[in-house]
Amino acid sequence: MVPSFLSLRLSCLGLWASGLILVLGFLKLIRLLLRRQRLAKAMGNFPGPPTHWLFGHALEIQQTGSLDKVVSWAHQFPYAHPLWFGQFVGFLNIYEPDYAKAVYSRGDPKAPDVYDFFLQWIGRGLLVLEGPKWFQHRKLLTPGFHYDVLKPYVALFAESTRVMLDKWEEKAQEGKSFDIFCDVGHMALNTLMKCTFGRGDTGLGHRDSSYYLAVSDLTLLMQQRLVSFHYHNDFIYWLTPHGRRFLRACQVAHDHTDQVIRERKAALQDEKVRKKIQNRRHLDFLDILLGARDEDDSKLSDADLRAEVDTFMFEGHDTTTSGISWFLYCMALYPEHQHRCREEVREILGDQDSFQWDDLGKMTYLTMCIKESFRLYPPVPQVYRQLSKPVTFVDGRSLPAGSLISMHIYALHRNSAVWPNPEVFDPLRFSTENASKRHPFAFMPFSAGPRNCIGQQFAMSEMKVVTAMCLLHFEFSLDPSRLPIKMLQLVLRSKNGIHLHLKPLGPGSGK
Repeated sequence: MVPSFLSLRLSCLGLWASGLILVLGFLKLIRLLLRRQRLAKAMGNFPGPPTHWLFGHALEIQQTGSLDKVVSWAHQFPYAHPLWFGQFVGFLNIYEPDYAKAVYSRGDPKAPDVYDFFLQWIGRGLLVLEGPKWFQHRKLLTPGFHYDVLKPYVALFAESTRVMLDKWEEKAQEGKSFDIFCDVGHMALNTLMKCTFGRGDTGLGHRDSSYYLAVSDLTLLMQQRLVSFHYHNDFIYWLTPHGRRFLRACQVAHDHTDQVIRERKAALQDEKVRKKIQNRRHLDFLDILLGARDEDDSKLSDADLRAEVDTFMFEGHDTTTSGISWFLYCMALYPEHQHRCREEVREILGDQDSFQWDDLGKMTYLTMCIKESFRLYPPVPQVYRQLSKPVTFVDGRSLPAGSLISMHIYALHRNSAVWPNPEVFDPLRFSTENASKRHPFAFMPFSAGPRNCIGQQFAMSEMKVVTAMCLLHFEFSLDPSRLPIKMLQLVLRSKNGIHLHLKPLGPGSGK
């Protein structure tokens, strides 16, 4: 009697639970449909490419060549067009300078539909914060990117680059092309280990290599999740193999960051170690974070520390890897510009053994070539915002508060209405005279406005040192059988790597 009564109770509970799940699912669907209706109505004045009834534009975005597909859409739909990831997440995709200015001059927050996916990994750091806390963190972190802090990093950039160049010397002896992207990634991470954590070694340990692989995995999984609408729900995503793989990679990244912070905090308890750190030739990023205080003498919490370190490590090494790799590809593709850059840096180096901070400002032609490679191959091709208040664009069309914006930097940089002959590699676009005539929001490799990239001076300094040393040591040429295939994976990567032939220029060529 009792067992049958319990069985009946359990059966009733099961029915109630099933009913509750169905009701909650139905309410969620109604909410999504209302949101879709609101977004679609907001973008009603913006015609765009046809959408799939279920996937929106996601299938086309996932295909090879999707970046250039958006450029073709930009020709068809001037200024902007709707872009749907599935049926419930829709952005206005913009690629015109005045449209960019209307949004990016204001400081609207990052779009949660995209950047909330980052939270499990990098937490609430500067990339995703908004409002007063974003302002507080920005103010606390800004001293870490002052020129006086960056100057000593030149030697660290050079040190990590030499390790990579030695590796390339061995590979070049085989006379075959090889993929430079992975080696540049390890070099960029090694540099950040020194600039962020004060690491003194010249190579990555096992734990650091695991961290590098975890970050590479995380960027791939993030991009897959973004364009796969069925992964947008956290509960569903964490149950999938991709979701579990994402959580494992997050754990590796967090364990790495937490251990380094613990080690530094423990070391600072020792007065001798503390004095040694204070008397060092340079402070690393972690020193600055641990010592940062605002007007109320408030400091960053442990969670804030981890979030800002993880944010800096993600933004600082993956984007730099992309920028350097695609620049060297451009140099291989355009040997006349490669030769001119090499002659410039040889003249600047002269009889010195290594580059100094003041030398970086003299690299005029190299800087123009770096900027032109950023134009054609922006490290971050697409960024997203959510409007905190309505916006009216230059042509009179408008969007209400809450609308989502996709800033397609890749399409902006190839907009033929802004850049004559946009597919042509022409560094003189960035001469002082030509740049002064251009719209200030026509070139946005580091975003723009009040929420622009805080680390852009760090990135440009590293780019100049690394690329100058590479050009002094090697002549780069293409492998016509293995040309790169552009792929958006949060940053701009190549589906098949970036394979180049490297010809050593002999001892003494780079001092």
